[in-house]
Amino acid sequence: MQQQYSNNHQQHKVALAAAKEEESWGGTYIARRRSGRRGLMAMVVVETVERMVRANAVVIFSMSSCCMCHAVKRLFCGMGVNPTVYELDEDPRGREIMERVLVRLVGGGVNVVPVVFIGGKLVGAMDRVMASHINGTLVPLLKEAGALWL
Repeated sequence: MQQQYSNNHQQHKVALAAAKEEESWGGTYIARRRSGRRGLMAMVVVETVERMVRANAVVIFSMSSCCMCHAVKRLFCGMGVNPTVYELDEDPRGREIMERVLVRLVGGGVNVVPVVFIGGKLVGAMDRVMASHINGTLVPLLKEAGALWL
């Protein structure tokens, strides 16, 4: 029994040492666990997205080749808003962000992007942004977030 504890303890120490390897991503550091579990990495990805959303008045998670993403970016720029745009396909971790965070927030589906946050709150995808624009609630939301100075 003591031998088994010693072996498990040694394996745990090796896993902890591997977890201390860090790599830079988007101004944050992600500790990668090599034990096969991705819980820590998923948590850090979620925290990174949350930090980005809190730090900017308008954040758009986008794909550079997506026409709906382009339309949303044009809408905001045409209104005089300068959104923070995160192109998922231009970052090696973009797919992971989409799978671990955005799909869960928006509710799944193949075409998750664009995902828009205003004032730290999830607005949603293209349909929700356009509905807010048409019914007149988008401009007050942008003003409240400090993204529009009309």
